Amino acid sequence: MKRVLGIALACGLALGPAAGGAQAARFTTKIDNPYLPLAPGSRWIYRDTLTGERVVVAVTHRTKRIASGVNARVVRDTVRRHGRLVEDTFDWYAQDDRGNVWYMGEDTKEYEHGKVSSTAGSWEAGVDGARAGIAMPAHPRVGRAYRQELYAGHAEDHARVLSRDDQAEVPAGHYKRALLTKEWTPLEPDVLEYKLYARGVGMVLSTTVSGGAEREELIRFTR
Repeated sequence: MKRVLGIALACGLALGPAAGGAQAARFTTKIDNPYLPLAPGSRWIYRDTLTGERVVVAVTHRTKRIASGVNARVVRDTVRRHGRLVEDTFDWYAQDDRGNVWYMGEDTKEYEHGKVSSTAGSWEAGVDGARAGIAMPAHPRVGRAYRQELYAGHAEDHARVLSRDDQAEVPAGHYKRALLTKEWTPLEPDVLEYKLYARGVGMVLSTTVSGGAEREELIRFTR
């Protein structure tokens, strides 16, 4: 029971009554949430129309045992500017038995002139008080707000569902009935992003509407 409770607290899960006490959700590395499907081998290519950066997100066949006790899927996210690597991140995700996708942490490195210049923003659920958050709810209802991550002073992203019937036009195609969220962090109070997710694809568009003018569009998606 101590182990179950420890995993739940480290992941930020709500505990509920069960026979003999509280129980935590079960997790899997098979992530098939329709708005954030992370099947190994899947690949997304994005382009930032402001900076010209090229972002490649690839779901690996690797898993990682998170300090909180959960096995997570490893997803690699690389950012290149004018062909040069400027950021290389390994993100960790797991899905619970309700279909919620949890963000378990990240190992991120920023590069300057080919050398690591910063690892700021790296965190892992269960280490130094960090707790996992929801990357995508199983049933994203309009108006629902959720915490995406919690590592006090380092990673404190939040999101709220605004619509489930929006549209997005990007180089990869035209997507209808898309999920629209707004995302923010108290660490950067002037920054606000809107993101659109298409069923069976994932994020197709991210645009900064306050505190910047970035627009990240999906160029290609490979299952």
